[in-house]
Amino acid sequence: MTEHAVRRPVVPEAAPPLSTADDFDARSLRAETSARFTAAVAAIEARELRFPLPGGGATAERLAALQAVAEDDLCLARLVEGHVDALAILAELGGPGPTPGSRWGVWAAEPPGERLSAARDAEGRWSVNGLKQYCSGARSCTHALVTAHAEDGRRLFAVPLADGTYEAVEGTWQALGMAGSDTPDVRFRSAAAEPVGDVEKYVNRPGFQHGGIGVAACWLGGANAVARPLRTAVRRGGGPHTEAHLGAVDIDLHAAGLLLKSAAAEIDADPLDLKGGARLRSLRVRGLVEAVCDRVLGHVGRATGAGPLCHDGRHARNVADLTVYIRQHHAERNLAELGALVGGREDR
Repeated sequence: MTEHAVRRPVVPEAAPPLSTADDFDARSLRAETSARFTAAVAAIEARELRFPLPGGGATAERLAALQAVAEDDLCLARLVEGHVDALAILAELGGPGPTPGSRWGVWAAEPPGERLSAARDAEGRWSVNGLKQYCSGARSCTHALVTAHAEDGRRLFAVPLADGTYEAVEGTWQALGMAGSDTPDVRFRSAAAEPVGDVEKYVNRPGFQHGGIGVAACWLGGANAVARPLRTAVRRGGGPHTEAHLGAVDIDLHAAGLLLKSAAAEIDADPLDLKGGARLRSLRVRGLVEAVCDRVLGHVGRATGAGPLCHDGRHARNVADLTVYIRQHHAERNLAELGALVGGREDR
């Protein structure tokens, strides 16, 4: 991929950028990302941007598209990935068809603390109440798929984000990295909800694992963006140590790209996970890509020093965004699960 291809915006700019490299403003970044997200959804509906459903024979195209958006802007990729993941979930579980212009998020984090509850009234109508954490696109999505705890267990619900039924909790997203993704806690108050699938169906479907690999594609796109100053430094004659760092980065990025292509082919060959390998595949791909991202951040920082971090606002944001985004990987907890699987301890 050429440098020009890497830098070319994946979706059209919806408006002149509201933020500058010299003045960090989280609110402006959120507004800029929201405007580009709206433009991206319009481009998806017009088939100018294509994200084929996973398992339909073009999963590699889907992953490449996610990677390309992330190379352009990780915050935008976080919202686009959530939207296209929601479309895949609705298709897989037979949920309501998205209306034109609707922008979807998937808000399914289940950290400790207060949680979202769901209940039915006498007429059988569902509603959700309580707190949901890590809601990306809280102020720009029109609908969300949310996990909530009902009397019969955890369920997935489609929720229209109507005024008066939900609100972002101010001050709950303090991260400098991924600031534009607008990922605060959200409080729901008697929000109308439509169940999508049965109890625990959201996590116990093949597409849950396929979707996790889509997130890894975004991480890899972010790593490619972080590597740009290192490539520039080598072209300008940075010396053998700089070249060695780029060589190590190239090996990692190339290997991770090949693994994504291999995973895509495996998903297309067994979309319903009849062979039972989806979880193992997802753990391996996410674990490797997370490790690659971590090494790329280290190599680029050691090779280029403080200069790009202090004087290149775009690079500083890429580094901060990727550092936060890859923490969706659960580190040693995921590695322990992978080790148990490959070691024959599936009962753990």
